[in-house]
Amino acid sequence: MERGQEGVSGNRRGAQQLKALFSQLRRFFTDAKFAKRRDFLRSLSLCNGLRDRELGYLLQSFHTRTYSEGEPLFLEGDIGRALFIVETGKVELTKTGPDGKPQRIALLGPGSFFGEMALLEQMPRSASAIALEKSSLLLLYRSRLENILHHHPRTGVSIMTHLARLLSSRLRKTSQQLASAAGSPVQLDDTSAEPAAAHGP
Repeated sequence: MERGQEGVSGNRRGAQQLKALFSQLRRFFTDAKFAKRRDFLRSLSLCNGLRDRELGYLLQSFHTRTYSEGEPLFLEGDIGRALFIVETGKVELTKTGPDGKPQRIALLGPGSFFGEMALLEQMPRSASAIALEKSSLLLLYRSRLENILHHHPRTGVSIMTHLARLLSSRLRKTSQQLASAAGSPVQLDDTSAEPAAAHGP
């Protein structure tokens, strides 16, 4: 009898969770703010091929945070735990040079994402990220990606596939730049996301 009651209770909880999920997804499709953010995500190469419902799952997994001018997102040597996507504002990536002073390696604007190695392994960041102006960023933590992979495998696999392609492309580009630089400072494209040499996990 008690087991039967527990089963009914569990079914009710499951139904409530599904109801809450559908409520969130309905908001995703009808709320103007959500629709704007959905379109923003759709414009990112990271989200290529994802359907609206999958974008909804992904959006629910992001943590939104606003940084003030001059505020660090993370510092070189910090343990990486999240992927960052610039929604508004500007972010500067710097790396400590031989003289001990920070050297700019990239300037990132809306649509740029960086720190993706944190989704694969937790290692010290190899660069620092500082907000140059008031900036809004979307953060995807590794634990949330693992949750997506568990509950929504297609969405998670699509994200991981794009990450693998992105890392491969950046590593290849960095290798070419290092080869052509012949010992001179490497000039990186500051209109793209964080360069491979600066990723850190």
